[in-house]
Order: sequence, then C-alpha cells, then structure tokens
Amino acid sequence: SEKLYTASPGLVNGLQARTFGVWTLLSSVIRCLCAIDIRNRTLYHITLFTFFLALAHFLSEVFIYRTAALTIGVMAPLMVASFSIMGMLIGLQYLEVEALSQNKKKN
Repeated sequence: SEKLYTASPGLVNGLQARTFGVWTLLSSVIRCLCAIDIRNRTLYHITLFTFFLALAHFLSEVFIYRTAALTIGVMAPLMVASFSIMGMLIGLQYLEVEALSQNKKKN
C-alpha cells in the first residue's frame, strides 16, 4: 500500500491494505486457474472481469479519490490490466469460434 497510495497515505490503514492483499491473492488464484483451463468459458469471463475490476479500481484511486499518483507502482498494474483485457478480448473471439466448430462436429 505504501507504493500504491502515495498521494494520500494517511487515508489507507492496515485493514484496507490487508483486504487489498487478499483481493490480489484471490485474483491471482482465479487467473492461474484460467491459465490451466483456458477453454472454460465461465472461468475465462470471470478472469476477464477481474482485470476490468483492477483497472477500474486503480483509475478511480488516481482520478476520482486522488489517493494514488501516477507513479510506477500504479502504472504497472494499469498497464498489466489494460494489456490483459485487450489480449483476453482477442482470445475470447477464438474461444467462441472454437465452441462453434465443436458444436458443428457434434451435429
């Protein structure tokens, strides 16, 4: 939390930092599970949603709440979330095409 919320560090307490840590751990587990089972569409959508949530969180902390400044500690997760969203949206097209081709094979 010390490297992220540099604009107003007094507004961040230990409980919030631990909650953010648990959220980060949960997101990591979801993303690892998606990497293992990339063809699971439900898990894929949940993983994509975690990146949207991360992007929204960091953008709101910088531009709405002003508790974070655009430092490397904030820019890194913003870039990871943005590039991951783009990559997953491209990959989503392939998942849908693959699902359609598998349905045609069954029929």
